[in-house]
Amino acid sequence: MSAEGGWATYPSLAGRTAFVSGGASGLGAEFVEQLAGQGARVGFVDLDVERGRALEQRLAAGGAEVRFLECDVRDVPALRAAIGRVAGELGVIRVLVNNAANDHRDKVAEMDEALWDDRMAVNVRHHFFAAQAVAPGMRDAGGGSIVNLGSISAHIDLMDLPGYITAKAGVEGLTRTLAREYGPWAIRVNCIIPGWIMTERQLADWVTPEAEESIARNQCLPQHLMPDDVARMLLWLAADDSRSCTAQQWVVDGGWM
Repeated sequence: MSAEGGWATYPSLAGRTAFVSGGASGLGAEFVEQLAGQGARVGFVDLDVERGRALEQRLAAGGAEVRFLECDVRDVPALRAAIGRVAGELGVIRVLVNNAANDHRDKVAEMDEALWDDRMAVNVRHHFFAAQAVAPGMRDAGGGSIVNLGSISAHIDLMDLPGYITAKAGVEGLTRTLAREYGPWAIRVNCIIPGWIMTERQLADWVTPEAEESIARNQCLPQHLMPDDVARMLLWLAADDSRSCTAQQWVVDGGWM
């Protein structure tokens, strides 16, 4: 948790409601846990019901106020309904974390219209509609923080990710335009760009000896990047400590870019 190991705590997050998409595993689960550790009320959605329920139960057993809802972020009406339910049960959402994504590999020659549209839906479209859904409540509450998750993939030499990379580049543009739109309401909109983060899925599927060589060659810092490295940036952006920071990209990549 963020309060351990001498890490910073953020009193402004205590009692606030946060909503995290894709929160059952990986970076999303770390975000949920770290926000709850700051005393925030956290609602999160995911398709992975088993992991989502397990995380909810574990955090609730420790005294956290959390709600897990099964939701496919590609289903915009269902996403809106989940956001509304969390706000109704936990209070107006003051922190939105648009995290859900799918970096499945796709060959350019094998992409068709349906697959392309699916990659946009799961990787960027829901960012917009979730922000649209929470903005009125944030406005009426005096402001809030929206954090979108980009990706280093939009800046380095990766292949077989045409839809994902295009969507993640779009997240950066969406961040800037929403920051301009919502700034008069004291709503900040920022984008975190993680590097190669050692989530369970990455370790299982992609971190080969060749990948380790690439990390050592490209990062300025030698250590593996862990989910809590990104979560500590998220906490600062979610809290009032970053009250004058918006429309920016915050890179957590060990110096790769």
